[in-house]
Amino acid sequence: MRLSAPRKKGEVSLEETLEKRRSHRSYAPKELRSEQISQLLWAAQGVVERGLRTAPSAGATYPLEIYLVTSRGVYHYRPQSHELEPALEGDVRSQLCQACLNQEWVKQAPISIIVTAAYQRTATGYGSRATRYVHIEVGHVAQNIHLQAVALGLCSVPVGAFHDEQVRKVLSLPESHQPLYVIPVGYSTE
Repeated sequence: MRLSAPRKKGEVSLEETLEKRRSHRSYAPKELRSEQISQLLWAAQGVVERGLRTAPSAGATYPLEIYLVTSRGVYHYRPQSHELEPALEGDVRSQLCQACLNQEWVKQAPISIIVTAAYQRTATGYGSRATRYVHIEVGHVAQNIHLQAVALGLCSVPVGAFHDEQVRKVLSLPESHQPLYVIPVGYSTE
């Protein structure tokens, strides 16, 4: 499914997003618009000039893979074509919530963005330093997502507490994609 083109100019300054960014753990039962989802995924790993991405990557190895969980299913984000590839049908938010130690906001949020890593892509060129570089990169990507959410009038929360293998099973991830981050996103109830 092709996503709408991302906006390159917003209405909220970077300084305002930094000021307003907070972790929210309560979401209104309101679906996100496809344009918002498109913008969030582009902020995470979208392609920019010269084929680079919105977040820095050691040696441009791009070890991160992005998955989107909605009430309709699980989707794999394809940055080069800026599209979503269906990965799994059906609402798995309750199962994902259980894999995330029953953090209710994972089930409550209309979407969650899951960042996974294919470590081998970076290890080929960087050996034992690869793990460090991949973990630095996931921080860049997560911050982009959180700040973009604020700029869109949304809220988010970083979730790192989960059972890796359960998340892999719930999302039917390929063996090489290790889950690193779960980021619920939606409208605040506050």
